[in-house]
Amino acid sequence: MSRKQLKDIKYSVLDLAPIVSGSTAADSFKKSLDLAQHVEKWGYHRFWVAEHHNMPGIASSATSVLIGYIGAGTSTIRVGSGGIMLPNHAPLVIAEQFGTLESMYPGRIDLGLGRAPGSDQHTAFALRRDLRSGHDFPEQLDELRAYFDPSSVAGQMQVRAVPGEGLHIPIWLLGSSGFSAQLAGKLGLPFAFASHFSPEYTIPALNLYRESFQPSDVLSEPYVMVGVNVIAADTNEKARWLSTSHQQSFLSLIRNRPSQLQPPIESMEQLWTSTEKMAIEKQLGSSVVGSPKMVKAKLQNFLDETGADEMIINSHIYDHEDRLRSYEIVKEVWNDEEKFSK
Repeated sequence: MSRKQLKDIKYSVLDLAPIVSGSTAADSFKKSLDLAQHVEKWGYHRFWVAEHHNMPGIASSATSVLIGYIGAGTSTIRVGSGGIMLPNHAPLVIAEQFGTLESMYPGRIDLGLGRAPGSDQHTAFALRRDLRSGHDFPEQLDELRAYFDPSSVAGQMQVRAVPGEGLHIPIWLLGSSGFSAQLAGKLGLPFAFASHFSPEYTIPALNLYRESFQPSDVLSEPYVMVGVNVIAADTNEKARWLSTSHQQSFLSLIRNRPSQLQPPIESMEQLWTSTEKMAIEKQLGSSVVGSPKMVKAKLQNFLDETGADEMIINSHIYDHEDRLRSYEIVKEVWNDEEKFSK
């Protein structure tokens, strides 16, 4: 059990650039930038966007381009990927893209990497042309790291990443199971776990990461970030109502009919079957939904369970002002412990 308090850790943002019903990707990008500017002012540490494809409700498919847009509109917050799905890309391309970003916004860029396709199998094939490419993730990671630091490999590299070579860009491994946890531990890299959609594997993966951790030039001890869905509002009732948009998104995925983010509804009971309800509640089991007092208690419980060094918050909320308010409440919770303990 962790003795950490909420004020002891860092907080970051995971943004999927949601496309709400009836809007466009252009609208989403403007709102994502506005969110980034608000959370920068509120003291959040990072703003990450995630690579997804073939999803009508998520606009962050060209992840590196969006990072550049967010970076240009902010000044201090770290900006990065949560994550880039490396098997979808040639490592050289990612080295050049993130070398470019780091050159534009020095000291502010993070490169979070995953090995899933970030899509369905048909889309994965359209991206990769060879579905076996996800199985050589460790080799792709080695190649990518060598572009940044050619001295880490024997002999002279025939291909150089320009820009990229010689730049110190933090690399994170992201995971929803044990594979990346163990790899991150062996390489001494920071690890981010997708608790926001894979809650039941959180503790086993974190234990595996910590047990397999070997100190490196990057880290002397393990560093864990956990993803958390937070839908906060001034009352529990409003938060539960807002959360139905996120539930509808997962329902559309289960039914293989992904859609734009839908407005909240009074009840999900008329939409989902008992089996669908059970599956969604299991997948969203670590979600934090409620008033400030409820959010404080649930986040502290999650911190006690995980001993995390950082939480990255995903608030998949239909209305932009409600989304801003949710992140503001999280900021108030960690900055004002006494108020919310009453």
